[in-house]
Amino acid sequence: STKHTIDYLGTFLIAAVATCLVLVASLGGTTWPWGSGQIIGLAVLAVILLVLFIRVERRAAEPVLPLGLFRIRTFALVCVISFIVGFAMFGAMTYLPTFLQIVQGVSPTLSGVHMLPMVFGLLLTSTVSGQIVSRTGRWKVFPIAGTGIIAIGLLLLHQLKVNSSTWEMSVYFFIFGAGLGLVMQVLVLVAQNSVRYEDLGVATSGATFFRSIGASFGVAIFGTIFTNLLRDKLTDSLAGKPLPPGVSPGELASDPRSVGSLPGAVRSGVLQSYSTSITDVFLYAVPVVLVAFVVSWFLKEDKLRGSVTAPEATETLASNPVERSSRDECARALSVLGTREGRRRIYEKITERSGYDLLPASSWLLLRIRRHGVVEPARLADTTPVPLSVINDASRQIEERGLARRDGVGLVLTEHGLDVARVLARSREESLAELLGDWWGPDRPTDLVQLVEELSDELGGSDAERPGREPRGDHSV
Repeated sequence: STKHTIDYLGTFLIAAVATCLVLVASLGGTTWPWGSGQIIGLAVLAVILLVLFIRVERRAAEPVLPLGLFRIRTFALVCVISFIVGFAMFGAMTYLPTFLQIVQGVSPTLSGVHMLPMVFGLLLTSTVSGQIVSRTGRWKVFPIAGTGIIAIGLLLLHQLKVNSSTWEMSVYFFIFGAGLGLVMQVLVLVAQNSVRYEDLGVATSGATFFRSIGASFGVAIFGTIFTNLLRDKLTDSLAGKPLPPGVSPGELASDPRSVGSLPGAVRSGVLQSYSTSITDVFLYAVPVVLVAFVVSWFLKEDKLRGSVTAPEATETLASNPVERSSRDECARALSVLGTREGRRRIYEKITERSGYDLLPASSWLLLRIRRHGVVEPARLADTTPVPLSVINDASRQIEERGLARRDGVGLVLTEHGLDVARVLARSREESLAELLGDWWGPDRPTDLVQLVEELSDELGGSDAERPGREPRGDHSV
């Protein structure tokens, strides 16, 4: 097995850079003035650490984030869009519960229920976009449409008021979530499709890393804007009004729990201040998302490899980077061939490529007999999801064509059947190689060759199908 070197220094430096920048975004203008020595010092430290990170990555044997990836235009643009989408999504998701709980007076538990339309919109559009991309290979429309709808969703969220109805909020939440689902599902796929096989795993983690950094910045910057807006609005709203002892605009801004103890007229103004401060934050996010919308138009819609596929919903929802090796990432994508529908399609393709007038199930059966030497059709019905009627039709066809003959209750290949099975096996490998595109080049990595062999072997059937006798014939895969 290949020995890998972990880039500890690079990992530490990129984490330190991100920490410094997030501290600048969250503490600047609130805890410390923007021109203070602390903020300037953090910014300078971030620049120094970034320069060190770049130097370390250029010399690292296996860099945590290969700088050469950013020379690939598609990957670089995906990172920009991922950052902005993470910024908008997690920034907004932080303050929507605040709006529901403080302004609308909803309990923490019920605020989660109110957020469900957004989650439903995200899951619905992410699933639909993933299916469409898998079937058509066209993906560019989704980042464009997704970022556009996110911007519209943020504008709608800006319209929320103290007296907004649950129905109105649900519609706005759904639209915002639908935009997120359209773009987030596709970004990881596009990043994977733009790089070499060796960089597949790091491209996936890179795209999700920028989304997580965007999320941190979104929460920090939205927090700074919200705090500044709220402090000013509360000061204006409460000017000249009597407040209970120990209650001040600053305290109301930092601890909203005391809002409930205010007199009715005063509380109304405070709630209005909270409402407009939160919804104005969404308005500030719109220009940032529009940058992602413009950047999306510059993505080049390269042909999609069959061996990359949309990520799981957990990756779409999570803020943490996804970490998998290139082999794991490719195996996950190709695992669709292990489904019943996926196997049926691959055998249809194998049969068509081979030029034989056979049922796809007949090709499937011939390759199973080739692997095991002898196969009992009745046992296949017990050990595979293929119906017995389909197996019987395939058995009858290969017997009538002289490709197999009976040996007791089992089937074995004839010489002609063995020749046909060899051609089918070759077509199977070519079909898998086609899914891998230019990753399956003359200098393809050993682990990728092993993966294809394992998958080809898996498509040939499990040992549970083998009769209780020694296999005969040609077993190679």
